[in-house]
Amino acid sequence: MAMVASDNAPLLAEVDMGTDSSAPTVRATVVQASTIFNDTPATLDKAERLLAEASGYGSQIVVFPEAFIGGYPRGTNFGVSIANRTAKGKEDFRKYHASAIDVPGPEVDRLAAMAGKYKVYLVMGVIERDGYTLYCTVLFFDSQGCFLGMHRKVVPTASERIIWGFGDGSTIPVFQTPIGKIGAAICWENKMPLLRTALYGKGIEIYCAPTADSRDVWQASMTHIALEGGCFVLSANQFCRRKDYPPPPEYVFSGIEEDLTPDSVMCAGGSVIISPSGTVLAGPNYEGEALISADLDLGEIAREKFAFDVVGHYSRPEVLSLVVRDHPATPVTFTSASVKAEGCHN
Repeated sequence: MAMVASDNAPLLAEVDMGTDSSAPTVRATVVQASTIFNDTPATLDKAERLLAEASGYGSQIVVFPEAFIGGYPRGTNFGVSIANRTAKGKEDFRKYHASAIDVPGPEVDRLAAMAGKYKVYLVMGVIERDGYTLYCTVLFFDSQGCFLGMHRKVVPTASERIIWGFGDGSTIPVFQTPIGKIGAAICWENKMPLLRTALYGKGIEIYCAPTADSRDVWQASMTHIALEGGCFVLSANQFCRRKDYPPPPEYVFSGIEEDLTPDSVMCAGGSVIISPSGTVLAGPNYEGEALISADLDLGEIAREKFAFDVVGHYSRPEVLSLVVRDHPATPVTFTSASVKAEGCHN
């Protein structure tokens, strides 16, 4: 273990080196850290500092938590009750919308430049702004500084639906890269068997699971996915205290604010890296902000799928099969609209 400097507290890196040296390995890091709420430029600065730290450990892929850029608005209700929205809640949403990022956009360009600068594959949780609708999104970048694409959360959980839109089947990518096939599902999407099966069907090998769930039971879900998919699972969560959010009355944790102190833990992390055999390689960490790293022995994928390949020899497509509607679902289509150019956005 090594201590890493931080602005407020040390970052703890846990590196598991117990891999077979004859098999290809990939060093992976999950970042456990808090957003700087309502300050996207400062959060981007923090992201770069953390990415530099991870790169210093030799990391080849770095995964950030859900909604790291833009913020996860834990505890607030945006002034919503059935058939009513308060003036303050509307203003809270305006501020949240202002902290979100356009894709593509200048923040995406900066993230791409970071990935290229530090020569890492970067998986970043963001709040995406598409007009006046927000999405909980994961962005993917390669080590050359190319923006590969994105995944929008298919089903926001519970009251997240007040502030976030729903993704569709067109953003469920798995990217073939020199370090393995990389994809992601966000938080409770990971409880959706059919979504997981879609990722397995695309051959996912490094399964990224940015989340906001720090409960102990989350570890069971992550272990199950690793075993079920025969893949490495990299789950990154924020570690947040009350003081990481704006003070009241600007920001209020509904129903519990009066019981909180500045040091009250609002999200305890639990970031973890798990192998295809279900072995925990690093974490879970509940102590504070951390860089949690492990070496992934890619040979373990084949060794585990020898016994169980959920979309291969252990499938029964003549009995059970899945159809994924992977075209964009848009409310308005103009037949004369030109097709946007696809490719690398540096």
